[in-house]
Amino acid sequence: MHNEFTAIIEQDEEWFIAYCPEIPGANGQGRTREECRENLTEAIKLILEDRLEDALRGVPQDAIRETVVLQ
Repeated sequence: MHNEFTAIIEQDEEWFIAYCPEIPGANGQGRTREECRENLTEAIKLILEDRLEDALRGVPQDAIRETVVLQ
């Protein structure tokens, strides 16, 4: 699955901080831009996995589940 999100990265003294405006609560930080981006990427993955689990809880076993791809 391919997804693209916006990373807003700012430098705060010796640290880089980042957030993703499309995913509320997704934040990252690091001593380098790359470390910060990796931290934000992991936060986005964890949030989306958690939301999927919550969304699928209680879905009937016989419900049809398909993948929708946006291009």
